[in-house]
Amino acid sequence: MKAYFGRRYTISASHRLNADTLSVEENRAVYGKCNNAHGHGHNYVIEVLVGGEVNAATGMVVDLVALDRAVGERILDRFDHANLNLDPLFRDRVPTTENLCKAVFDLLRNALPEVELEHVRVEETENNFFECSTRG
Repeated sequence: MKAYFGRRYTISASHRLNADTLSVEENRAVYGKCNNAHGHGHNYVIEVLVGGEVNAATGMVVDLVALDRAVGERILDRFDHANLNLDPLFRDRVPTTENLCKAVFDLLRNALPEVELEHVRVEETENNFFECSTRG
């Protein structure tokens, strides 16, 4: 039987929502206050859910130390206290939280080969959250 383990992490990062393909007026209309030339920041909560068989020797789905290391090296070290607009992943795409969520999922997808990355959820505010999963 497959079992699941989820863990939450937090980062603080800034971004400016602005598409090079849109005019100044179109960017203001699409992104509103999030198009502020100086950007703005969020305290993001990132949830990671992995699934796999429970290891008979450890009784766990995943080695928590290995999961924390993978998320730390691939996500926290890269994005915490960063301007997302300056990250190479967002060179050709707007650093929306949808795109951040996809980036986190892609960066973690093969980080722990003994389990499957099932789901990533990024909470931007108490009202806004975004999800990527293997469910299609």
